[in-house]
Amino acid sequence: MTVSDLGEHALLGRLLARLPRPSAQVLVGPGDDAAVLAPVRNERLVVTTDAVVEGVHFSRAHFAPADIGHKALAVNLSDLAAMAATPQWALLSLVLPAGWPVSDVEELVDGLTTLAVRYGVSVVGGNITRTTGPLVVDVTVGGSVASRKWLTRSGAVAGDEIWISGTIGGARAGLEMLSDPGSRIPDPVCIAKQRTPEARVRLGVAMGRGRAARAAIDLSDGLADGIRQIGAASGCGARIDASALPTEPGAAAWWQARGVDPVMAAVTGGEDYELLFAVPKKGGRLRHVRRHVANPVMTRIGVWLKDPSELVVERDGRDEALPPGYEHFENRP
Repeated sequence: MTVSDLGEHALLGRLLARLPRPSAQVLVGPGDDAAVLAPVRNERLVVTTDAVVEGVHFSRAHFAPADIGHKALAVNLSDLAAMAATPQWALLSLVLPAGWPVSDVEELVDGLTTLAVRYGVSVVGGNITRTTGPLVVDVTVGGSVASRKWLTRSGAVAGDEIWISGTIGGARAGLEMLSDPGSRIPDPVCIAKQRTPEARVRLGVAMGRGRAARAAIDLSDGLADGIRQIGAASGCGARIDASALPTEPGAAAWWQARGVDPVMAAVTGGEDYELLFAVPKKGGRLRHVRRHVANPVMTRIGVWLKDPSELVVERDGRDEALPPGYEHFENRP
């Protein structure tokens, strides 16, 4: 049965029945004209929104419906993580092709709510509409952060160290593996990083609460883009040590087998959803955070510079210009 066969109101009823019970913060939840939420005392509201679009962020040939739902929420959670905010609620808007099976829509919502439960996020409302175009899943997430404990892109200072969480390059390699699966056995870690990314919420919140970083960004559009974004907002340049980059091993092997430069592929690849930080040089507060948040591993990869125009990758004793990051409307890495 398709969504067109079932109809909007019946579909909405089936989806509402699948939502987990909301938290006590939700005074009026899904099913009304709007949600009513109780504010968190002594905290500030943080809100973000992002959409995943079929043919741009995923292909139904390579993503299960649950993966699509997971990813749609995860990319928003990553934005809140970069701001050091604790996620609390979400709005879900589905733009559905009329021929989509109802079971697939239910599985998509289940994928999103499974991740939501892990992070204590209540789905408080949303919208359903149809389209003659591709599937679109649009999510808005709200959370809170203690006063003056949020992180932004604009706080980096020359001399601060550049730190990154986890590994990079895995999601880009995973996308390439899914698009060309016959060439070798795909690396499961890279595939998972593309299909079901993990937001670094606990780390981001700890970095903000502990005042361990001056600036942060999530790497939705890749390391090169993240460096440029913090640099532009903070008035800093950057020097990256190529030998220190934590490239995902399966991604490096994939690119080496194809004659592709693993360093530049990892630097320009997007969708890793790791966090990039500007950390004061002494780093005492960072050490405290790392003792309490062991996963993911964090790596120092460079330093922020005084000259905003100096954006370089140091490699084998030579300086190379930092390549441009991913730009959606130019559709190039």
